[in-house]
Amino acid sequence: MPEPATDDPVATDAEPAAGTPAETEAPTEPTTVDALVEEVEAAPTRKLGVLGWVSIVWLVGITLAALLASWLPLPDPDRSYLEIVRVGPVQPGHLLGGDGNGRDMLSRVIFGARTSLWISVGAVGLGSVVGGVLGLVAGYFRGRVDTVVSMLFNVLLSIPALVLALSLVAVFASAEQDVSDTRKTNVIILALAIVTVPLIGRIARASTLSWSEREFVRAAEVLGASHLRIMVREVLPNVLPAMASIALLGIAVAIVAEGSLALLGVGVRDVPSWGNMIADGRSDLARAPHIVAVPSIATFLTVMALNYLGDVVRARFDVREGGL
Repeated sequence: MPEPATDDPVATDAEPAAGTPAETEAPTEPTTVDALVEEVEAAPTRKLGVLGWVSIVWLVGITLAALLASWLPLPDPDRSYLEIVRVGPVQPGHLLGGDGNGRDMLSRVIFGARTSLWISVGAVGLGSVVGGVLGLVAGYFRGRVDTVVSMLFNVLLSIPALVLALSLVAVFASAEQDVSDTRKTNVIILALAIVTVPLIGRIARASTLSWSEREFVRAAEVLGASHLRIMVREVLPNVLPAMASIALLGIAVAIVAEGSLALLGVGVRDVPSWGNMIADGRSDLARAPHIVAVPSIATFLTVMALNYLGDVVRARFDVREGGL
């Protein structure tokens, strides 16, 4: 009588043979998963790079110098020193020499950084708050609110930025001959902030449109969270990286815009800024080019550092989006 097939040694040896393809394919799945995990984990840990660290060091250094300018051992930026009147750069006691009126260039560059950075950061900060709120509301509620806000952004973007800023400063600050530099500084900040609003607002709106469709936002709505809580607690933290990248670029643009307004004669006059230093040095450009070169180099390095860091923030934000 033949034995059952299950006791056949040939059959028991054939079972591993039948499962061999499954055993050969099984290791491929962990390998694929491991590769994906390594790719996702490696993306957020990109190195900042040498240029990134140099940009950070420069921005931190120039900001600290501007904030501590009154306590640094620097000559009076408004005092005329007879020993450096109409002479070249690098004089004893005056590292960068003096301008056409004998004022210390190093001192004026550092004090000028305070004015230029205050105007640019103040303008972009104010514009980011207003534009961010408008963009967040438009992107979240959509419908008629989005239509009205988008129309406002389009109207502001249709006007050349420099022309709009020049017009506002000319109307509100140059109409009176005895207008103070404090008022003129505030008007310049307001003018540049209005220029910044649509740029930040459109980025905030576009990012909000994307994030407001995510599952965690829908879950918060189902749980009964208010619109304000959802926008502030759920959507805004994810919109901020995109806004930050554009804000850094906006600060760079505002620095250049402040210099442009100074060259056009509507910038601040009684306090040093990089813009009015360049404007004042135009008459001595052929004889003493360092008067224009020093503030121009400071402006160039600051703008380049801000642009590079803005690109870094945007690149890291895009990586996080891809990982999600």
